[in-house]
Amino acid sequence: MRIWTDATAAVQIAMEKEFKAQRFNPIEMMVGSGARGNMTQMKQIAGMRGLVANPRGDMIPRPIKSNFREGLETLEYFIATPGARKGLVDTALRTADSGYLTRRLVDVAQELIIREIDCGTTLGVWVENIQKDTANMRAYLDTKLFGRAVLNDVPLSDGTVISKNTILTDHHVEQLRDDDSIGRLRVRSVLTCDAEMGVCALCYGRSLATGKTIELGEAVGVIAAQSIGEPGTQLTMRTFHTGGVAGKDIAGGLPRVVELFEARTPRGSARLAGATGIVRIGEDEGKGIPVNVIDDQGEEHLVLLPTGSRVMPGIKDGSDVKAGEPLTDGPFDPKELLEIKGTRETQVYLVEEVQKVYRDQGVSIHDKHIELIVRQMTRRVGVQEPGDTGFLPGARLDAKVFRDTNRRMVEESKRPAEGRPELMGITKASLATESWLSAASFQETTRVLTEAAIDGRGDNLIGLKENIIIGKLIPAGTGMDIYRNFGIEAPDYEPMAFYSSDEEDPAAFLAGIQGTYVPEAENG
Repeated sequence: MRIWTDATAAVQIAMEKEFKAQRFNPIEMMVGSGARGNMTQMKQIAGMRGLVANPRGDMIPRPIKSNFREGLETLEYFIATPGARKGLVDTALRTADSGYLTRRLVDVAQELIIREIDCGTTLGVWVENIQKDTANMRAYLDTKLFGRAVLNDVPLSDGTVISKNTILTDHHVEQLRDDDSIGRLRVRSVLTCDAEMGVCALCYGRSLATGKTIELGEAVGVIAAQSIGEPGTQLTMRTFHTGGVAGKDIAGGLPRVVELFEARTPRGSARLAGATGIVRIGEDEGKGIPVNVIDDQGEEHLVLLPTGSRVMPGIKDGSDVKAGEPLTDGPFDPKELLEIKGTRETQVYLVEEVQKVYRDQGVSIHDKHIELIVRQMTRRVGVQEPGDTGFLPGARLDAKVFRDTNRRMVEESKRPAEGRPELMGITKASLATESWLSAASFQETTRVLTEAAIDGRGDNLIGLKENIIIGKLIPAGTGMDIYRNFGIEAPDYEPMAFYSSDEEDPAAFLAGIQGTYVPEAENG
C-alpha cells in the first residue's frame, strides 16, 4: 500500500508540474486562486484516484488506477462506491451533530455580554513564538495577536513603545513579528477577565465584525458559539467532496472538537507524570508497566502504563521529568492535566487542540472565540474545606465569587475556604448555570425545575434566554440599562402652547410659535 501511495503522490506531483506550466489554463487558475476546488480533486480528475478508504476508515488494498476523465473500470467503480456512499451518509447525519454542537455552545456562552469597559485585571495570557512564518511552521499571529489589548508597555528595538491596553492592529502585528527582540508577548484575554458579570471590552479587544473596539452590550458569547459552530458544519460537509479518498475523514475532526468541549477522556490518552522528579520504570507483571516518579522530597508517584504501550523516546529509567510531561504518546486527558498543571495550562491546551482541528481543514477562527467557551468550562471551583465562609463542602461556586469571598475572609482575619478548580463539559456547564430558567430550557427540564423548586431558588435574569422566556428586553445591545436609563437636561425648556382649534391649520399654528409659515401655494 505504501508503494501505491507513493505512486499516487508521484502522479499528483507530475500533474501539478504540468498544470503550472500552462499559466492560463482555466482549471489551474480556478484552483490556484482558491476560488473553487483543490489539487486532491484535480488528482482524481486528471491523475489517478489511488487508494480509497472503506466506511470504517481502513484503506482498501486495491488502488483505482484510472481517473474520472478516463472513466473507471467496473471493478474500480465498485471499489469507489463505499466512499461515495459514506460521503452522502455523512452529509445527512453529521450535519445534525454539528448543529447540536452549536446549540450547546450558544447555551453555555449566552450570558457572556460586554458589560464594562475595563475590569482592571493585572493578569493576561502569553502568546508564544512571535516570528515570521517559515516553510515548516506557521505562527498564526492573525488568530492569536490581532485585535487584542497588550497587558503592559511593549518596548520595540526601534525605540518605539506599544503602550499598555493598546489594541493591536495589522501594523502592530507586523512590527512585533519583524522585531527579533520579541519572542513572546503577554496580552489581555477573556480567560483572565475579572469583570463582575460577563466580560470587559479591553479583555475581549476588537470586534472582528466592525473592526473597532467592541461596544458595551455586544453578545460576544453567542458570536463565539456561532463562529465555532458554523465552520463545524462546513467540516462535516467536506467529507462529501473528497468522496472517501484515503486519508483523514474530515468529519472525524468534529468528534474531536466535541470530545474537547465536553471535557471527555480521549481514547488512548497519554499518561502524564504526576510530579517533577526522576523516573523509575519497573517490569510489566501483567497489570501494566509501573512507572514511579520520585520527587525532591523522596515521595513516589506511581503511574501505571497500559501493557504494550510505548514510552516516549526521551523517557528512560533514571531520566528527569517535569510534572505534566507525557510518558506515552497520545492526546492529554484535560481533567488529569488540570489536576497536575492547573487551570491556565489546561485552558491553553484546550484552545490549542480545538484550533488544531480547524486549522487542519484550513478554517481560521480567532482564539478569543474558543477562549470564551473554555472560560465557561473552567469557571467553577469545588469547595473542599469551607473555613469560615459559610460555603457547603462539595458546593460548586463561580471562581470569582470564591476568590472575592476568600479575600474578604483574609482581610477580616478569618479562615478562608479551600477548593479545587473544576473542568466541566459544555452540557454540564450549561445545566450548572446560576439561572434555572436557562438550564430548564436547555435539557432535563423536569429535573432542573424540580430541584429549583425544592431549593427555592431565584433567578437574577442575567443572560439572554431567561429574559426572552419571561418577555423582558434582553440585557444586550440597546436593551442594556446604560442605553435605556438616561435623563434629558434642558434648562431653557418652556412648555409648548397647547393646540386645540378646528379652524387653524396645525402647521400654521406651529410656525407661529417657531418662525414664519409660508403656505405651499405661495411657495410656488
